[in-house]
Amino acid sequence: MHLMYNQDPDTGKRVYTLKKVLDGVVTKSAHPARFSPDDKYSRHRVTLKKRYGLLLTQQSMSDVIPGTRIKY
Repeated sequence: MHLMYNQDPDTGKRVYTLKKVLDGVVTKSAHPARFSPDDKYSRHRVTLKKRYGLLLTQQSMSDVIPGTRIKY
Protein backbone atom coordinates (compact mmCIF):
# COMPACT_ATOMS: atom_id res chain seq x y z
CA MET A 1 0.00 0.00 0.00
CA HIS A 2 1.32 3.39 -1.01
CA LEU A 3 0.09 6.82 -0.06
CA MET A 4 -1.89 8.36 -2.92
CA TYR A 5 -3.68 11.68 -3.38
CA ASN A 6 -6.30 13.53 -5.43
CA GLN A 7 -7.09 17.24 -5.76
CA ASP A 8 -10.28 18.27 -3.96
CA PRO A 9 -12.39 20.05 -6.60
CA ASP A 10 -13.89 22.50 -4.08
CA THR A 11 -10.81 23.62 -2.15
CA GLY A 12 -8.00 22.57 -4.49
CA LYS A 13 -6.16 20.89 -1.61
CA ARG A 14 -4.79 17.37 -1.69
CA VAL A 15 -6.93 14.55 -0.29
CA TYR A 16 -4.72 11.63 0.78
CA THR A 17 -5.84 8.01 0.57
CA LEU A 18 -4.50 4.48 0.20
CA LYS A 19 -6.85 3.64 -2.69
CA LYS A 20 -5.81 3.57 -6.37
CA VAL A 21 -9.17 4.96 -7.52
CA LEU A 22 -11.16 7.45 -5.44
CA ASP A 23 -14.69 8.45 -6.55
CA GLY A 24 -14.03 7.21 -10.09
CA VAL A 25 -10.82 9.27 -10.47
CA VAL A 26 -7.39 7.65 -10.64
CA THR A 27 -5.19 8.89 -7.78
CA LYS A 28 -1.57 10.06 -8.06
CA SER A 29 1.38 8.87 -6.02
CA ALA A 30 2.23 11.10 -3.05
CA HIS A 31 5.89 10.03 -3.13
CA PRO A 32 8.58 11.83 -5.17
CA ALA A 33 10.33 10.13 -8.06
CA ARG A 34 13.33 8.00 -7.20
CA PHE A 35 16.69 9.82 -7.45
CA SER A 36 19.36 8.38 -9.69
CA PRO A 37 22.88 9.79 -10.01
CA ASP A 38 22.96 8.27 -13.50
CA ASP A 39 20.59 10.81 -15.07
CA LYS A 40 19.91 9.69 -18.64
CA TYR A 41 17.88 12.76 -19.63
CA SER A 42 19.88 15.68 -18.19
CA ARG A 43 21.30 16.56 -21.62
CA HIS A 44 17.78 16.94 -23.01
CA ARG A 45 16.62 19.09 -20.09
CA VAL A 46 19.61 21.42 -20.46
CA THR A 47 19.04 21.67 -24.23
CA LEU A 48 15.40 22.65 -23.71
CA LYS A 49 16.28 25.18 -21.02
CA LYS A 50 18.88 26.75 -23.34
CA ARG A 51 16.39 26.88 -26.19
CA TYR A 52 13.72 28.67 -24.16
CA GLY A 53 16.06 30.87 -22.09
CA LEU A 54 15.36 29.21 -18.76
CA LEU A 55 18.94 28.58 -17.60
CA LEU A 56 20.00 30.63 -14.59
CA THR A 57 22.92 32.02 -16.61
CA GLN A 58 20.46 33.41 -19.17
CA GLN A 59 18.37 35.33 -16.62
CA SER A 60 19.01 38.61 -14.85
CA MET A 61 19.81 38.53 -11.14
CA SER A 62 16.48 40.18 -10.26
CA ASP A 63 14.63 37.36 -12.04
CA VAL A 64 16.59 34.68 -10.18
CA ILE A 65 16.44 36.26 -6.70
CA PRO A 66 13.27 38.32 -6.19
CA GLY A 67 13.87 41.61 -4.42
CA THR A 68 17.40 42.20 -5.73
CA ARG A 69 18.15 45.27 -7.82
CA ILE A 70 21.54 44.16 -9.13
CA LYS A 71 21.80 44.09 -12.94
CA TYR A 72 24.86 42.61 -14.62
